[in-house]
Amino acid sequence: MKKFISAIVLLGSLSLAITACVSVNSPSSSLNISMTDFTFNPNIYTIRAGETIILELVNNGAVEHEFVIMKFNTEVGDNFGDDDQENIYWEAELGSGESGTFSFTAPSDPGEYQIVCGTEGHYLAGMSGSLTIVASE
Repeated sequence: MKKFISAIVLLGSLSLAITACVSVNSPSSSLNISMTDFTFNPNIYTIRAGETIILELVNNGAVEHEFVIMKFNTEVGDNFGDDDQENIYWEAELGSGESGTFSFTAPSDPGEYQIVCGTEGHYLAGMSGSLTIVASE
């Protein structure tokens, strides 16, 4: 009987883990993101190439934050600065306590894209994420 109960608990835990992985990695056309000092929550996103993406951003931090998608095959150096401006694919900025709904067209090139906060010092403090673009169906 103990083995049976242990097996059920194990299967239940495995099922929850698999469900969590699928929902995180499934492409979405709508993203809800909270920005705080100094993190994006969540900070890993998957979307389909070329789709219109609706982005709900909320700045729950005490200071201004930016949500910046870098161009494909580019990354910020040691700190986000003027040299990185030409490598921005898309960005939005919100003051403390602000929220907004934005839309943008997802990049057409599948791959990994870097997400950073472009506010001075925030990337250096660890405010970054990852965007995976998958091929359209």
